[in-house]
Amino acid sequence: MATHASLCCRLFDRHTSLTHLRKLLVQCVSGNTQRLYSGATHKENELELRDSASSAPNFASALKTKSRQVRLRDDSILPFSAFLTDNFGRRHSYLRISLTEKCNLRCQYCMPEEGVKLTPRGQLLSTSEVLTLARLFVQEGVEKIRLTGGEPLIRPDVLDIIAELRKLEGLKTIAVTTNGINLARLLPKLKEAGLDLINISLDSLVPAKFEFIVRRKGFHKVMEGIDKAIEMGYNPVKVNCVVMRGLNEDELLDFVALTEKKPLEVRFIEYMPFDGNKWNFKKMVSYQEMLDRIRQQWPKLEMFQCGHTETAKTFKVPGFKGQVGFITSMSDHFCGSCNRLRITADGNLKVCLFGSSEVSLRDVLRSGASDEELLQIIGAAVGRKKKQHAGMFSISQMKNRPMILIGG
Repeated sequence: MATHASLCCRLFDRHTSLTHLRKLLVQCVSGNTQRLYSGATHKENELELRDSASSAPNFASALKTKSRQVRLRDDSILPFSAFLTDNFGRRHSYLRISLTEKCNLRCQYCMPEEGVKLTPRGQLLSTSEVLTLARLFVQEGVEKIRLTGGEPLIRPDVLDIIAELRKLEGLKTIAVTTNGINLARLLPKLKEAGLDLINISLDSLVPAKFEFIVRRKGFHKVMEGIDKAIEMGYNPVKVNCVVMRGLNEDELLDFVALTEKKPLEVRFIEYMPFDGNKWNFKKMVSYQEMLDRIRQQWPKLEMFQCGHTETAKTFKVPGFKGQVGFITSMSDHFCGSCNRLRITADGNLKVCLFGSSEVSLRDVLRSGASDEELLQIIGAAVGRKKKQHAGMFSISQMKNRPMILIGG
């Protein structure tokens, strides 16, 4: 009885703090609207938040419901957090955290040729803020965290962050997406700190073409990093290749051939539109076109059955050690099974890679908000996640950050 009364009191306190939460929501978005590459204008953010705050079904009722269903550590009320479950029943158990906007490469599909305006250091998430947010999401059911960038391995405290993440009860997987330039040197310490999975970006097997795509040298360092990861027992080592017509689509078969002797998963990624990457439909090579070309060489290519939330359609050439996958965000989206959330290096929560809506968790943290207030704001953002993205042609016309300022 006492437990029931205590829970009722807590719920009443949460109910009476809705006005305060609405203020926090407005502050957390409007505080970030002056940056050059913000996801939306100040007016758009305020209108969206006013609509959400004034609509009982979309905000007040949702928050009351989520408050009643708070996930306890012993799972005595819900098996998964209502705060991380959207209106279409998608459970978000995978969090991608960008550790930096900086990178030692300048990939054409990721960054405009003229570069980007970097966020002042004081406006980026500190180590303690990264870990505070990670802890909160893991407590609510996140089981996998991927560290991205920019290039996450140039952040000086990346080893400390991984070591602290490893201590979080309930976190099953720590992954990193890297360009591989510093990987061979850092990998022994990364593994010791607790790194489970590695994705390495590599868009060409021809050194000169590699340099043209990334606008820097470093091909041999990346290959050294891939070999080091295999040597240290990572299996599979995932290799991400963004396929662009007229640039590297002629190397599809060479990439597949890499999987014959090595335990690699080469993942061919459809070229996606982001600010400044000069995307157009003619440059995009679709999944089906890539698959057809590969099957001409290896007609017995077999498809794997993958988990419900996997982004890649995975195939294997019989007898090969490794496998290949396709990330089909443009031609055959997988929005219906999406379980991913993103936090940018400056602390914004993006519930969809291609959506312009963002909420600043950094500003909420720095306002002194409690965990419960943070969860309410996270839950409101997740609740506004749309059923699917707008489609490649609409996305190409929408305002969004360059990929480097989102986190790959």
